Amino acid sequence: MQRAAVTPLVHAEQAVLGALFLDPDQLDRLDTWLRPEHFSRPAHSALYAAMLKLQAAEHPATTAPVGGPVTLAWITDTLQEASTHARGLTPSYPHLLISACPRPDHAPVYGRMVLEGAIHRSVAQHATRLHQAALADDRNGTVEETLHHTQVLSDVLTDLARAWGTEARPAQPPAAYAQQVAPPQPVSEQGLTDEEFLLGCLASRPEQLLDLVRWLHPDDFADPGHQQIYRALSALHHRGEAIDQLTVLWETQRRGALADGVLDSERVRRICDPLLGGAAEHFGEQVVQASLVHTATLTARQVGALADRDALAPGQLISYALHALGPLDDLRRRLRTARGAEREPRPSHGPPGAPSPSARSDAARARSRLTDTTLSAASTAVPRPASTGRRTHRSPS
Repeated sequence: MQRAAVTPLVHAEQAVLGALFLDPDQLDRLDTWLRPEHFSRPAHSALYAAMLKLQAAEHPATTAPVGGPVTLAWITDTLQEASTHARGLTPSYPHLLISACPRPDHAPVYGRMVLEGAIHRSVAQHATRLHQAALADDRNGTVEETLHHTQVLSDVLTDLARAWGTEARPAQPPAAYAQQVAPPQPVSEQGLTDEEFLLGCLASRPEQLLDLVRWLHPDDFADPGHQQIYRALSALHHRGEAIDQLTVLWETQRRGALADGVLDSERVRRICDPLLGGAAEHFGEQVVQASLVHTATLTARQVGALADRDALAPGQLISYALHALGPLDDLRRRLRTARGAEREPRPSHGPPGAPSPSARSDAARARSRLTDTTLSAASTAVPRPASTGRRTHRSPS
């Protein structure tokens, strides 16, 4: 049976441990930044942890004059301590490690190799956990685990940047590293129904757009046709124009959505049925949550693909991974806004309904905001018949 080839990372782990067996003084150059969990093999982690423990206990080998001979007790005591935490360590293994070390004085260089491997491994592991959390939330219709693991991955990247001695600054990877990954699973029928009902609510009661446009963006909709209808609604609302079945249909035509086949007239008119209505905020939040979960799935795959590239230096990997998290950070902020954690207070001065400066910036991004005065005129210009309750989908009370 052919034995698996030893990777460069395992060679580096062996070399740094061999250097420490030959020269315990090298621990002083490693102990502040190289940790046992940075080793990929449990036996190597146990040996390094044993060395740190003996160093803290002032083992004679670690307090002897620099350049003096290393006693056999340093090897045997390290092996005995490590054997209590890892199986399979034999008396011959330290000698194998010593023979794997080209030069003991290069221990910090070997240690940096071990840390580099640990950074790639840690990023990959946390990307996998984020991916699993997003898949579970997608099945359960929740978002909390995705939010938690997104924050964990962001914190891990910041900590790894500190450990490596680089700045945690997002950077867009070059085209060669922008690996294409498979798109997330299709949105459920319930998710598409939520989107359609939300658009019907907004078409029937366009005054609700005043709050939603601050945190609901067109790209949050999974269906391309729904994206186009929401863009049309937002554009009409932003310009203060009347909103009904025909005006929305006309706006989608002006934007080319009918010509390219994304939508057809009957579908637009059906979704914008004036007899439908309801509170839009709940369904808007559901749309943002679904967008966050599916974006997290794609982001986790992107970060995982980056972590698998051994050629990426740790600083590059961290920067590119932080850049990939950018869309998720934006979605988390907007979900907090949707949930009321970051509601903007109404201005205490100026024209009634005038948006604050931060609101205007959000409006520019989403083609959104309209003053209350204009909105009131638009919403009362054409009386709308009361809802017949024809659709069974109801917003929560």
